[in-house]
Amino acid sequence: MKKNNIQIVWFKRDLRITDHKPLFEASLNSIPTLPIYVVEPDYWQQPFSSKRHWCFINDSLKELRKDLKNIGQTLVVRIGSVKDIFENLSLLYNIKSILSHEETGNNWTFDRDKAIQNWCLKNHILFNEFPLNGVVRRLKNRTEWSKIRNARIKEELISSPTHLTPILKIEEGKIPNKDDPIFKNNYSGIVQKGGRSEAIKILDSFLANRGKNYTYNISKPGISEQTCTRLSPHLTWGTISSKEILKLIKIKKESLLENEKKTWNKNLSSVISRLSWRCHFIQKLESRPSIEFKCMHPFYDGLRENNFDIKYYNAWKKGLTGYPFIDACMRSLNYNGWITFRMRAMLVSFASYDLWLDWRKTGYHLAQTFTDYEPGIHYSQLQMQSGVTGINTLRIYNPIKQSIDHDPNGKFIKKWVPELNHVPEIWIHEPWKMDLNTQKTINCFIGKHYPEPIVNHLEAIKKAKSKMALIQKKEGYMQGSKIVLSKLGSKRVKQNRKNTSKQLQLI
Repeated sequence: MKKNNIQIVWFKRDLRITDHKPLFEASLNSIPTLPIYVVEPDYWQQPFSSKRHWCFINDSLKELRKDLKNIGQTLVVRIGSVKDIFENLSLLYNIKSILSHEETGNNWTFDRDKAIQNWCLKNHILFNEFPLNGVVRRLKNRTEWSKIRNARIKEELISSPTHLTPILKIEEGKIPNKDDPIFKNNYSGIVQKGGRSEAIKILDSFLANRGKNYTYNISKPGISEQTCTRLSPHLTWGTISSKEILKLIKIKKESLLENEKKTWNKNLSSVISRLSWRCHFIQKLESRPSIEFKCMHPFYDGLRENNFDIKYYNAWKKGLTGYPFIDACMRSLNYNGWITFRMRAMLVSFASYDLWLDWRKTGYHLAQTFTDYEPGIHYSQLQMQSGVTGINTLRIYNPIKQSIDHDPNGKFIKKWVPELNHVPEIWIHEPWKMDLNTQKTINCFIGKHYPEPIVNHLEAIKKAKSKMALIQKKEGYMQGSKIVLSKLGSKRVKQNRKNTSKQLQLI
């Protein structure tokens, strides 16, 4: 029996119908369109995956399904290997083409996409992948990246399709529940709500009022939860595109009254800058996928791997290091799935230098915890904050200074480390310095109710700097750094080792 022709639009990290090139292209012809999302059980068993991610995706898929139904064809959801799913569909239909966005993800997804590409080639199916935001596949020269990226971002938004030719009599499939055993139960806390309407809602509130103090509060835990855009998970899972955000920012800037410009322009320009740097860091993983596993500068591979202390690791990830600000930030992150960039960097710095833990292992805990886990940003930042890129100055955060600077009264600490609720403000940043009488008075004994510092910060970083210096003195080190810089460094601005490690703030 003759099989009916269809085309497939494969959704991955692009859970929307607006500014969606594959879907729009599919809508331009009369071939029945099958929009599909595949839940891949093997992916959800990887050490970087998390039920927290799925909860956000679950919200987004439900809304995506409604949006697709409104234009004629519901979202089809299947569970299993993508290749197996497509092979089964090919038994029922004549698949003319598969359309999707390029995905810059983990090596796992990279290998999967290559397998699908080979399967399509073997079966004479057109596999048409479209660029996603400002990341350039098969980039020949890094100096070309900024020009290409900026040209793409300035393009007109792609309209939502008004109609898809439906496929008759196809089961839509159930979207797995948030508590489905497919997804590892590895978080305890809350999840930021997913879905496109939520993305638009929070962007509108940011542009209406919340963004007035964006730059001023960006490094302050607690406060930044309200004044940052909070769009990072929506960008990660694609309920909104960078291009859409930039267009709405442009409209906001053009509508500002003269007396509003001083307040808003700096903050809006800061968001624009961070969107650019977001693409820059994802481009690093696109250009060198190995940075998920290997240090950018090969001389650093083997530096920390054999010195992994499981007690240090467990104390760090549970927020029991004895450093109140470190512990408050980790506990807040574990519960909320988000914390401001500087605090993320500080947590990695403390793990990598003070505790001498390998970034690959600490990175898995953070990947599972971040609702906005974006592989391109994640691995670049892990390496940068661990000092293994060869092109960035070592950034070792002093947990006491950060505590005093960003939580001077200890309000944030006491919220997340209630053991220290009655500690006088003078001791809140270094409670181990309290005398015994003070500890008795407030009934908080260091070493009993709250741990003593797991390491001495000054001694630990002295050892760490010494070990790093030995690597940097090796013959061939500078040549290796030049190679990394030419391949992965920013050419948009003059390279400055000290500044490049500061540029990206997750929005």
